[in-house]
Amino acid sequence: MLHVKDMKYLGDYRLWLVFDNGSTGEVNLESELWGEMFAPLQDKTTFATAHVDHELGTIVWANGADLAPEFLLERLHQQAA
Repeated sequence: MLHVKDMKYLGDYRLWLVFDNGSTGEVNLESELWGEMFAPLQDKTTFATAHVDHELGTIVWANGADLAPEFLLERLHQQAA
């Protein structure tokens, strides 16, 4: 099972992620911030509350939003290409 081990907020809607499979890189989530849970993250102060929840193994925000680590890794690979 894939997990996010560490992250760093880089500014705007960008995060540096470290996965337990050894993958690392920057992901920009600006295009993903829509819908009831994610629209509040368009506020950069709210987005900056991102942190790793080690129990869930992924990124969560203060409003309770989270993204699956598999989705995050896929976005990282897509954006790196």
